[in-house]
Amino acid sequence: MADNYVYAVARIRSLEISLFSNATIDQLIACKSYENCIQFLQEKGWGDSDTPSDAEAILTKEREKTWATIRELTSDMSVFDVLSYPNLFHNLKAAIKQVVMGKTGANIFYDDCSIDGETMVKHISEKNYQSLPDIMQAAAREAYETFVQTKDGQLCDIIVDKAALEAIYQAGKKSDNSILRDYAESTVAVADIKIAVRSQRTAKSMDFMKQAMAECQSVSVEKLAHAALNGLESICSYLDETGYSEGAEALRESTSAFERWCDNRIINTIKPQKYNSFSIGPLVAYVLARENEIKTVRIILSGKQNGFSDESIRERVREMYV
Repeated sequence: MADNYVYAVARIRSLEISLFSNATIDQLIACKSYENCIQFLQEKGWGDSDTPSDAEAILTKEREKTWATIRELTSDMSVFDVLSYPNLFHNLKAAIKQVVMGKTGANIFYDDCSIDGETMVKHISEKNYQSLPDIMQAAAREAYETFVQTKDGQLCDIIVDKAALEAIYQAGKKSDNSILRDYAESTVAVADIKIAVRSQRTAKSMDFMKQAMAECQSVSVEKLAHAALNGLESICSYLDETGYSEGAEALRESTSAFERWCDNRIINTIKPQKYNSFSIGPLVAYVLARENEIKTVRIILSGKQNGFSDESIRERVREMYV
């Protein structure tokens, strides 16, 4: 079985050379303007000859390139389903709100997952929940009925978001691949920590936090929620006792440092795959590395458009895989 991945991993290793390093990100930040950043990206091969000189068009094209490469390298795309769950469940949230509110927003759906926006809207409008994956049927029904009755968009979101986290976690536990197990554990734990921090800052209740958080092995939802009720330092003190003590340090530093740590935690989780040559792991790591790269470039471009200083932008950028 390991031999099946030798060629694919070799191809991924050649592609990793073109991933942005921290030094390349520094060069992008040093560009004088948004337009200069776009030119820099184009010179690095981002987009193609038909792609407009527009940030979203270029970033979308890069995501398409990533998945096209993965499809070329493996016939079993089911391994990667868990990575598309955030986009899949986002489409569910967007579809529910569109169907109930009767509004159509431009570019609010992701098409690079198992159910695109148009199909999701059709399923929700017809209440055809059985056509959805098993992992989201119950959440779709509950979120739709809740939103119809309350028009509470936040409540709808937390129902779907929690279901997405639970789906990621269950997929990770069932996987034979250590990278997917580690990815799922880190993703859910970091999401729970984010919920606790935001709940503390907005004075949310214990019930709210328990409704939003998903169970995982490396953090206790009960302890994290109780800590949030007692203040930010209580959250930090709890994290100091777990494997997420670096998150506590970042949280004490600043909000942007904490948000950066959340993403860096995932990158540090996948970095050991750089030394793995005989499994699907390096391909999964490459997808996550590219997602992180694209997200970082988006942060920089947004900062340039909004006139942020280079120092302010640099505080928000993520650690690179290479």
